Amino acid sequence: MLLQEPFTSSRLLLEQTPSGQPPVTPEGFSVLFIGLAVAFILAAIAFLPRFLSLAPLLFDSLFRARGSVSLESSVRASNDRRLVAFVLLLPAALLTYYYKVYDAAFLYIWGEEWRLPVLIGVFAVFALVRLAMYSFLKPRRNNDFYCLSRRTAYTYFILLVVLALLTTGVLALFGCENAVIQKVLQVEIFTLYFAFLVRRAQILALFCNPLRTFLYLCALEILPSAALIVSAIVL
Repeated sequence: MLLQEPFTSSRLLLEQTPSGQPPVTPEGFSVLFIGLAVAFILAAIAFLPRFLSLAPLLFDSLFRARGSVSLESSVRASNDRRLVAFVLLLPAALLTYYYKVYDAAFLYIWGEEWRLPVLIGVFAVFALVRLAMYSFLKPRRNNDFYCLSRRTAYTYFILLVVLALLTTGVLALFGCENAVIQKVLQVEIFTLYFAFLVRRAQILALFCNPLRTFLYLCALEILPSAALIVSAIVL
């Protein structure tokens, strides 16, 4: 009894949670989430003048098939569009994560803390698959319109993310639930993606017959996108 008595009031001072998890702020946002958000804000401020000068060309590409050709004719505008698209990858990942636009079960295998890094990895693999298919199917000759159809994705991605940021801000301001915002974002994605497929088909049709155009769309866009959607449902 004398030996046990000094230990009756002892307490555990070590953390009971497993180590190795990404740090989380008291508000529930991971350090990675906040870091990406800050990086986007700084990049958005730096690239805002380029986006404003690029905006008329982007909207022209949205409503006219020849608008994409006009944008590509300007090397500076084409480069600015690519840089702006890369900057907008940050809010695209954050919106997808926060509102669970892509919410596959396997994202939670390593816990909620790792969902954002795994999500970024999924979209990186998706982008690499599309790039590999594009390189594999690229014609050896007369590939100008083929390349143009691929770069059109930058235009529609920029317009989609800008639209998503605006609608998310408005809906959040009016107190809409996350589930409602999630559905709105999904509708916007499918709408802009369908418009992109139509525009890419129009560009490919400038040098391909209808059957070849359809096969290109299936291999380059429809199959990779379908695989991504199925993974969210099945996995």
